[in-house]
Amino acid sequence: MNFLAHGWLARGGSDEFLYGNLIADGVKGSDFSAWTAEVASGIRHHRRVDAFVDSHPVIHSARSRAPQTLRRYTGIALDLMWDHFVARQLQLDVVESRVVLRCYRVLEQRPAPARLALMMPVLVEQDWLHRYADFDFTCRAVRGIGQRLSGPNRLAELVPWLEADYANLETDFRRLWPTVTDELEIADTRKGPSLNRP
Repeated sequence: MNFLAHGWLARGGSDEFLYGNLIADGVKGSDFSAWTAEVASGIRHHRRVDAFVDSHPVIHSARSRAPQTLRRYTGIALDLMWDHFVARQLQLDVVESRVVLRCYRVLEQRPAPARLALMMPVLVEQDWLHRYADFDFTCRAVRGIGQRLSGPNRLAELVPWLEADYANLETDFRRLWPTVTDELEIADTRKGPSLNRP
């Protein structure tokens, strides 16, 4: 899962908890003494979500379909694809999300850790979270992350597989997402039903 999914799953918590979920990938190690208790709780929640998703049978199935020489990079591409499908399910191509706007407000209020410091302002300014509903934009994001890694852009090489396997990946998402929301969503009764409930 990437920023949008983590933001959605954490939306029922405080702004500090939400912030922790959004910046967790920029935090190394397990010493959270530099963070408030709520931010640290958000970082831990993000990591629980990642661990749950990474061990899910759907993920193993999806990775097994990827080109064998590129499977090392598949997890990154899949994280963005899950955000794409979350955005599609939320209809973020036609609806402005209060959750997304709250994520942006939280990220604008304080700087992200150094590993994310340059990316976060761009994410907010260019409205990535709504734009993940566009598959072409998601593929550009996958390629963009690949440019930041050392060596050849292996993530760009995965894009043709994402395009060819799109229907299967969407089926994977429809199996995966309800289990994630049932297990790991921080309930928010004020903002209506979860994605997996009518």
